[in-house]
Amino acid sequence: MPTTSPLVRGYEVVIGLETHAQLSTASKIFSGASTRFGAPPNTQASPVDLALPGTLPVLNRGAVERAIRFGLAVGAMVAPLSIFARKNYFYPDLPKGYQISQYETPVVQGGSIDIAVGGERKRVRLTRAHLEEDAGKSLHEDYHGQSGIDLNRAGTPLLEIVTEPDLRSSAEAVEYARALHTLVVWLGICDGNMQEGSFRCDANVSVRRPGAEFGTRREIKNLNSFRFLQQAIDFEVQWQIDLLEDGGRIEQATVLFDPGTGETRAMRSKEDAHDYRYFPDPDLPPLVIAPEWVERVRRDMPELPAQMAARFERDDGLPAYDAAMMTQGRSFARLYEAVRDASGQPKLAANWLMGEVSKRLNAEGRALDDGPAPIDAAALGALIRRVADGTVSNNGARQVFDRLWRGPGAEPAGPSEAAGVDALIDQLGLRQVSDVGALEAIVDQVIAANPKSVAEFQAGKDKALNALVGQAMKASQGKANPAQLTALIRARLGGG
Repeated sequence: MPTTSPLVRGYEVVIGLETHAQLSTASKIFSGASTRFGAPPNTQASPVDLALPGTLPVLNRGAVERAIRFGLAVGAMVAPLSIFARKNYFYPDLPKGYQISQYETPVVQGGSIDIAVGGERKRVRLTRAHLEEDAGKSLHEDYHGQSGIDLNRAGTPLLEIVTEPDLRSSAEAVEYARALHTLVVWLGICDGNMQEGSFRCDANVSVRRPGAEFGTRREIKNLNSFRFLQQAIDFEVQWQIDLLEDGGRIEQATVLFDPGTGETRAMRSKEDAHDYRYFPDPDLPPLVIAPEWVERVRRDMPELPAQMAARFERDDGLPAYDAAMMTQGRSFARLYEAVRDASGQPKLAANWLMGEVSKRLNAEGRALDDGPAPIDAAALGALIRRVADGTVSNNGARQVFDRLWRGPGAEPAGPSEAAGVDALIDQLGLRQVSDVGALEAIVDQVIAANPKSVAEFQAGKDKALNALVGQAMKASQGKANPAQLTALIRARLGGG
């Protein structure tokens, strides 16, 4: 699925992403210590995580199973045998002096993720996804000029997902990161909380003249929001082009992005694999994954977002964009299916979820996964049925929707909420007037009172019809069915 690579000042941008997804296990990858976020510093660092004398790591089966699930979802090969290695480097938040990771033989090999940018689809190839442990965290604030070390994260299980250098713009990088984020959350292998560091990206960025060899890359570390990812890449691209245009040479480096200034700055020269002195970890045997284990995981896999979106297009008749929006998360997809079934109106159900529901969620800064559903699916379905049959207008339905919506902390819906939609419409005085006789009387009155608009419409000015419908709606106090009014006025004036 090729796309045309946009050029930036005559240069092609080349991007590869390395994403660290924290796996959703209750305990760490090689110890029984908790992975709970927010605990007091250094209260969840076990002797195993610190490699104290006499301790040995034991691999967390749940972490492996989550890696298998990911490999199956992206069409990769799940390696029947993979090896853990020690990645040696020295930093204050790495108490062992090495990180247990996978190097030459990762658990997941190959695969791809499809994205859509600017109406064009593109396949992003994956190089690998490997299991590893996280390091601790250096703290530099509120320590009176000193730094602190919190080792709670040490040993937290990660799946590092690495792409080929297939991305050609910051927009493509963000779209890939969003698609990957949706997938790992959908699979239940990661909670996706970027603020807590559960999902963070490193971007390898270089530029080159079209057709030339790949340029020297610089790696932007630890980007924990999609906005920062886009800003960091855009700045880095312009910085590299400026340097090359001034006759300079790009040096391979690891850089950090400062959200305050919107700039990247070099942290250290970029290491190569040999700098880490990888060697197989002598405390961990090779990881053997039997075919039967893979098949058990495959049988338990949920329907994937792309498969579900295709089904919504095929069976519900949704446009591709709507189907993609309905599968932005499993909770969103479940709500759509429930509202669709309750209303019998797939397209209207999708419209309401993309419109009023999404608008309200965004305004409240919440997601569907945050506690009880903010609206009862049966009630929303009943409301959509009343819009479809003309009982209530779209504007009136929004007023009913306001009553049905439950804000943060509200009680769950009662069983009578769906049945109460009709009563609520009547209580608010929103039932549309559809009686033909009553509407004809209103139309006759409006036509008689607006001869100028009538003449303009009969002269071929369709905009005049809108003015007449508006006057008729006003005369009905907003309770008339606008579609019926429009048809009646056209019939009265000989317009069809």
